[in-house]
Amino acid sequence: QVQLVESGGGSVQAGGSLRLSCAASGLTFSTYSMAWFRQAPDKEREGVASITSDGFKFYTTSVKDRLTISRDNAKNTLYLQMNSLNPEDATVYYCAASTGSVAWRVLKRPDNHVWGQGTQVTVSS
Repeated sequence: QVQLVESGGGSVQAGGSLRLSCAASGLTFSTYSMAWFRQAPDKEREGVASITSDGFKFYTTSVKDRLTISRDNAKNTLYLQMNSLNPEDATVYYCAASTGSVAWRVLKRPDNHVWGQGTQVTVSS
């Protein structure tokens, strides 16, 4: 079955950086669109960034200049480089796989996505 395993979360000070990884198995990774979401307690899930199988990327406006999504199809791994982190970025980040092919739709219409278990990001001020 499809498995997505996130890693790379942790604690940083405001202004710091982290790189999240998502190792995928049980699917033909290169043919899937991938995305990162985040969800804080008592808040709605928020799409952060997506990347299609062709490499097209889409970012939510609030993170566009600070976060970079990338993928390594040879390693079946998705990444999220996060720079200039602030306390508002502190939450659980989830990796998702989608058969959708339109980057913005993968982020805004998370129907039928396959989800990882999440990784915690903590940012201290």
